[in-house]
Amino acid sequence: MSEIKYKRVLLKLSGEALAGSRSNGLDYTVIQPICKAIAKCADAGVQVGIVVGGGNFWRGRSSGAMDRTRADHIGMLATTMNALAVADVLESLGMDVRVQTAISMPQVAEPYIRNKAMRHFEKGRVVIFGCGTGNPFFSTDTASTLRAAEIEADIVLKATMVDGIYDKDPNKYPDAVKFDHLTFNDILVKDLQVMDSTAASMCKDNKLPILVFDLSDPENIYRACMGEKIGTLVEPEE
Repeated sequence: MSEIKYKRVLLKLSGEALAGSRSNGLDYTVIQPICKAIAKCADAGVQVGIVVGGGNFWRGRSSGAMDRTRADHIGMLATTMNALAVADVLESLGMDVRVQTAISMPQVAEPYIRNKAMRHFEKGRVVIFGCGTGNPFFSTDTASTLRAAEIEADIVLKATMVDGIYDKDPNKYPDAVKFDHLTFNDILVKDLQVMDSTAASMCKDNKLPILVFDLSDPENIYRACMGEKIGTLVEPEE
């Protein structure tokens, strides 16, 4: 077995990824292989924390038809539905899983308590963080970097539908150029649409690297934990 490179990771999954070819909802034929890859990482000794977006259930923010705070609260509930779905599949694979939410809902999940999450990692459990940061006006990308910093993760693994970071949208521009390595200053100065500026700044300030990679092959999650050269690595300036 290959030696793991990252002992503790924060995996960011988009809600849209869980919908597969559908535009919304959950596609378990897609979630199953993703969870198998996560289980493979955990079995190899990687401590895995997960933040899931909610875009497969709710995109109220972009409609402009609702108060932003209320729209974001609904989005937080959407992330919890996804967290529970991923937990269910992981448990069916024999994984020990805990869901923690930033908004208290004790009948559904544990409240987010950092020390308790750390104890779960020590016991080999996968921890899924729901409800984003628990505050409106913050994206799940920001929640990912916040939780990663709190749990002292070695890296944020941002699973996307493209194989890395490009200078422009590769789905629109065939001449788009992929970067293998970037710094956080590159992200902010070049205004690369990797994550929102709050999340990028938080990673920069906490010297927390990000690996952006393609989730269409879920095995890339395992490859990332092993340190294989995939996607685009964003690191702090030396």
